[in-house]
Amino acid sequence: MDMAVVNIGVIRQHLIDPEICIRCNTCEATCPVGAITHDDNNYVVRADVCNSCMACISPCPTGSIDNWRTMPAARAYSIEDQFGWEELPAELTQEQLEAEGVSAADADEGPQVAEAQQAAAAAAEAEPGTAAFNSAQYNAATPPWSAAHAYTNLYPPRSPTTATVVGNVNCTEAGFENQTHHIVLDFGAMPFPVLEGQSIGIIPPGQDANGKPHHARQYSIASPRNGERPGYNNVSLTVKRVLSDHQGRPVRGVASNYVCDLKVGDTVQVIGPFGSTFLMPNHPKSHIVMICTGTGSAPMRAMTEWRRRLRKSGKFEGGKLMLFFGARTQQELPYFGPLQNLPRDFIDINFAFSRTPDQPRRYVQDRMRERAADLVELLRDGQTHFYVCGLKSMEEGVMLALRDVAQEAGLDWDAVGAALKREGRLHLETY
Repeated sequence: MDMAVVNIGVIRQHLIDPEICIRCNTCEATCPVGAITHDDNNYVVRADVCNSCMACISPCPTGSIDNWRTMPAARAYSIEDQFGWEELPAELTQEQLEAEGVSAADADEGPQVAEAQQAAAAAAEAEPGTAAFNSAQYNAATPPWSAAHAYTNLYPPRSPTTATVVGNVNCTEAGFENQTHHIVLDFGAMPFPVLEGQSIGIIPPGQDANGKPHHARQYSIASPRNGERPGYNNVSLTVKRVLSDHQGRPVRGVASNYVCDLKVGDTVQVIGPFGSTFLMPNHPKSHIVMICTGTGSAPMRAMTEWRRRLRKSGKFEGGKLMLFFGARTQQELPYFGPLQNLPRDFIDINFAFSRTPDQPRRYVQDRMRERAADLVELLRDGQTHFYVCGLKSMEEGVMLALRDVAQEAGLDWDAVGAALKREGRLHLETY
């Protein structure tokens, strides 16, 4: 069934604002029906696939995803139309709708009827007992109750601010092609408040193959709220140099290589900050379980460093930190050395390497299953918060491991998972 072209003749079409979108891929990764796609220019929504489930709305860091247009079904904007947009088209006037045969009553009633029909059609197509495990359904749309207030979108794409590079070091073992850099940016006197778990966008200079300015690329903050250097208006990022695509074909990432090649004293255009849910709890007795791969370690480093500073100042009251950190090899794992130096009574670290020569492949979900007894106790504690960050491919395995750990201990996973989401204690940020 064509979901958008229902018999009522009018739809409420879901669109993405290209002027605000930072191309972070969150919406496409979140959409449970595959309605969102992209090219080198825009992220777009397929009108014939979107069922208005709203799953993509809250994870979007900029709000660009929350745009709708009442349209005659026969004139729904195609993905080809949307790929070419530089800005959203205006809403059709009532006169324009009537010229297409859509009355005012149809325009008011049509979208609601369409959404109901789409939902009914989707339910009818799903066979009982065959629904795939949907890890995204457990992702909390609200921050922890004790999280600090997050400032967002202070500098939109049309009004970026400028930051100066004050540090750039390779934080993986030297001599390996897959480099990850730790970049420190200073904002001087320009206000740029951030919290652990937020992100920023960097706009690469120059133009793309179509002669258009490059879009911003999103990077998670790797420093705590009071700066990479305490008391300074600066932030750090964890950036991997992209040299191949997901199929292993050679490619040179525009933004990643630009950022990794920056020199101290260079300036960059920055937008943001973004994110108001993937935030750490402030309650000092809360427990934090961090599960990450590669550059997904950035927000985990920020949270760990903030807790370390609290402990040093005597304001730490015993909340547990547990980290599951995966990489291909030890040499490619960012911050391996500094992590090894953290006190064992401060953080419980579990590494997983998938490409160590002559060793079996191990992933973060394998290490989680090995630590099931400890994870169960944390799942039973209402002060435990879980954070997952890294490649999209890790998300399902991690969530299945968490579910299995709970069920094997006799816990009702449906109840546990629902509580984690409802209370803002389980956050997924994968790409």
